[in-house]
Amino acid sequence: MRRFSRASLPATPWKNGGGTTQEIASWPEGAGLDAFGWRASIATIAQPGPFSVFAGIDRQIMLLEGDGVRLFTHDGRIDHRLDAPHRPFAFSGDEAIDCTLLGGASADFNIMTRRGQWRAELQVLEAAACIAPAPHGLLLALRGDWRFGDARCAEGEGLCWTGAAPEPWQARPAQEGARLAAVRILPA
Repeated sequence: MRRFSRASLPATPWKNGGGTTQEIASWPEGAGLDAFGWRASIATIAQPGPFSVFAGIDRQIMLLEGDGVRLFTHDGRIDHRLDAPHRPFAFSGDEAIDCTLLGGASADFNIMTRRGQWRAELQVLEAAACIAPAPHGLLLALRGDWRFGDARCAEGEGLCWTGAAPEPWQARPAQEGARLAAVRILPA
């Protein structure tokens, strides 16, 4: 079990200069971009341009803040406006996705899983809930503070676990209007 805070995650610039990535966790720990089983991160998109292709990877993306982006393929099969916060959008990492900004820079949450090995269930909670156990996963307070038994996370903070199946999480918001990203990562 590991605590994290968006404010203290190091930011790595993209090779194309269009943004930065803050890795929350990947498994196995220390695995590179070509060898991870799953990976969770926060990206800041500052310029239009292509997304990296990740063959064999299933992706989910969710706007955290900012004006958002339009995600599209040049053949028209995908055309999605990621402009509403906290609404996940799933797509294949095999796709050559391009993006345009819908205003200024925006930040998004990303979860990637290697197809055939892992799958991610991403939920956004707005009320108290029981989160079923999973061997891997993370909880990120998107808005407001959240309590999980004795643990507490303020907005922008979270908990991540790898290789363990904790008891079910009893997630409780500390105030009205709070939102929590709950990710369960399960074998495929």
